[in-house]
Amino acid sequence: MHTWRKVPSRAKTPIALTIGNFDGVHLGHQAILSRLKDTASRLGLPACVMTFEPHPREFFAPDQAPVRLSSLREKLTCLIQTEVDCIHICRFNYDFARIGSEQFIADILNKELAVRWLLIGDDFRFGARRAGDFAMLQALSAENNFSVEAMPSVTIDGQRVSSTATRQALANGDLDTARKLLGRPYSISGRVVDGDKLGRQLGFPTANIQLQHNRPPLSGIFVVSVYGAIPSSPATPLRGVASLGVRPTTHDNGKPVLEVHLFDFHQEIYGQHLQVNFLHKLRDEEKYVDINTLIRQIEKDVAQAKSFFITAPIHSHSMCNAL
Repeated sequence: MHTWRKVPSRAKTPIALTIGNFDGVHLGHQAILSRLKDTASRLGLPACVMTFEPHPREFFAPDQAPVRLSSLREKLTCLIQTEVDCIHICRFNYDFARIGSEQFIADILNKELAVRWLLIGDDFRFGARRAGDFAMLQALSAENNFSVEAMPSVTIDGQRVSSTATRQALANGDLDTARKLLGRPYSISGRVVDGDKLGRQLGFPTANIQLQHNRPPLSGIFVVSVYGAIPSSPATPLRGVASLGVRPTTHDNGKPVLEVHLFDFHQEIYGQHLQVNFLHKLRDEEKYVDINTLIRQIEKDVAQAKSFFITAPIHSHSMCNAL
């Protein structure tokens, strides 16, 4: 499997390709990738993915762009686990944004990538001012030596699977719906970094997980399972409770922080890369009148989280384990 940070100036071999942002790599994305692999195998072509960094909407209007479901590392981990043959990461900048849709087809798809079969989502747009669509790809496909198909939407319980629907479920604290859309529990991965040690002072030591973006798609207090804390057995899950938010009782800066308290775990894990699976939301963040009131609430949170694990299994992390 090859990952390229730019498109080659000229293709070495013809490919089958799909294009998209793939934020979250939800079940709709997974259906596209499965269809890509099946057709690429039948045609004897490498199965390749083109994605973008940053998200185009982040580039044009960072304050109005949707929150990310996954960092670039998390997204690439998910894509790699589907066993595609290559991934092209296109740096989305002014030069890329100015490429016209017909030029994109002729130069990038035909000349630089030698696409022979292309699969896109049913809402895919491309090129300057998003002028390109499926109809244009169909009209210009023959003269550019490829065929094109549009993948119909995937629905679950009558709901279209999409990154937007997943973001909404997470914002609402509806982790069950998010899990159905993703095909796995929602997770955040990051390195354990040094914090202010407040959790230890309160009697509940926490691992401070470095966030890649300052706008996580969910907030509150959660029951979690954590992978990667045991180096000799990274796939062994540990149980815990996590706080994701701005910690209003003890801080005024408003910067989101992900802190995880692992049950019955006392090892130093600074520098390790953890995956935190969000299993159940306990409550929203609250500002308490004093530290003692906060401690009593944390005790209740821990007790509720432990009760959750008595009746609920730890869900599999077989897809997108980012360790």
